[in-house]
Amino acid sequence: MTEATLLVTLPFLAALAAAAHPRAAARWGGAATLANAVLAALLVQDVLADGAGATGIGGWTAPLGIALAADGLAALMVAMTALVGAGVALHAADWSLRAAADARRTRLRTGFWPLWLTTMGAMNALFLSGDLFNLYVAFEILGLTAVGLTALSGGRTALRAAFDYLGAGLAGSLLLLLGVALAYAAAGRVDLAVAGTLAGTVEGRIALALVLAGLAVKAALFPLHFWMPAAHASATPAASALLSALVVKAALYVALRLSLEAGAGAGTLRAALAAAGAAAMFWGAWHALRAERLKMLVAHSTVAQVGLMALALGLSEDGVPWQAAALLMLSHALAKAAMFLAVGRIAEELGHDRISGLNREDLRPGAAEFAFAIAAISLIGLPPSAGFVGKWLMMEGLIDGGAWPWVAVVLAGTALSAAYLARVVSRCLRGGPHVAPGARRPPWRTGDVAALGLAAAALALGLGSALPLALLERTLT
Repeated sequence: MTEATLLVTLPFLAALAAAAHPRAAARWGGAATLANAVLAALLVQDVLADGAGATGIGGWTAPLGIALAADGLAALMVAMTALVGAGVALHAADWSLRAAADARRTRLRTGFWPLWLTTMGAMNALFLSGDLFNLYVAFEILGLTAVGLTALSGGRTALRAAFDYLGAGLAGSLLLLLGVALAYAAAGRVDLAVAGTLAGTVEGRIALALVLAGLAVKAALFPLHFWMPAAHASATPAASALLSALVVKAALYVALRLSLEAGAGAGTLRAALAAAGAAAMFWGAWHALRAERLKMLVAHSTVAQVGLMALALGLSEDGVPWQAAALLMLSHALAKAAMFLAVGRIAEELGHDRISGLNREDLRPGAAEFAFAIAAISLIGLPPSAGFVGKWLMMEGLIDGGAWPWVAVVLAGTALSAAYLARVVSRCLRGGPHVAPGARRPPWRTGDVAALGLAAAALALGLGSALPLALLERTLT
């Protein structure tokens, strides 16, 4: 479990170094991201070989020390962060090199790396934490860095979105802290295993409800999503990819952990999650269908897909295996990061991100358009993607349990996601008479490799889903 300690401490140390030496920020960021990926791979290998493990930072154990615990679910989430982070870091490094002569972009590129490294450290700490208070501390760090990433571009729209993000994050943190305090008052401890005890008392259920309400705000779950579309749409492409692919998963992960620990006693809270998730699927899809800008469409689609993941989590009592929610989180992280990076490249080539102007006659489809199309396959849930495997597990559980109304909800949400993503794909990949014979093809960038790689990974994990499923079997439930 040495890897767990390094996964938490190394990113924070690298963030300090990147902030202290702005000229070398990209080098510090790249090296730390690569080291994090290696450590994540070693952690996955250890969990597969030896099962779950725990360690205390500095040799101190609970209740005085901070205990880190890694099982299959935690290792999968750490690996997800490492994989997405590697792709986004590659894109950011390419963008930094091309922006070296621009003073404003130089400020952006030097500011990105400390924020990303701190985000990575907070995500790792959250996934490896074994008690509610340490989760709250990790959420606080993650919330501050997310606000910084949102405001990084410096525009008026971005600053307004960052302010809304900050307000929502503080509200969510307050609810979370109140829930943790009530949990301690009711049970005398705050480790995650206390959820089963809390679900058996009135005070405990109130504490769990407050914690889940705070998580719903941080995950932008309907109807507490008001801050999210503008924040994700106004940030830089790399920041949007991190916010949508990773940051919202932190709250969903904790909700999944609490659901596993609470067992049957949290049935009412799961029902509320399922209802909110179903509403989010339709609200987000409706606004994505009506969006005029590409980034806003992708941002609204995140609301819908968060709803799908919340629905899978909430229906675990109706026969849906919890592994379906975990696989949906993983596939969404890879595909949505690829999609935001691709959108950034498309807007860079066209000079705008208006959906109505995507099919220009003088520009042939490039790598970014193909990355968007491949990512759309996973987000819709088409085979052979990881999104398909997650939805298949979900639908199989619902059909076996006879939950036909929920089957109809999932199918309707899938059809809507296909409809709004087809608005973009049909224009991006249009050829024939719609493209002039002398149309130019966009030049390749290193960032295109990142978008294509992440989108391809979402497909490959569908074909190789045995590995994440085997890892999830090592989860303590």
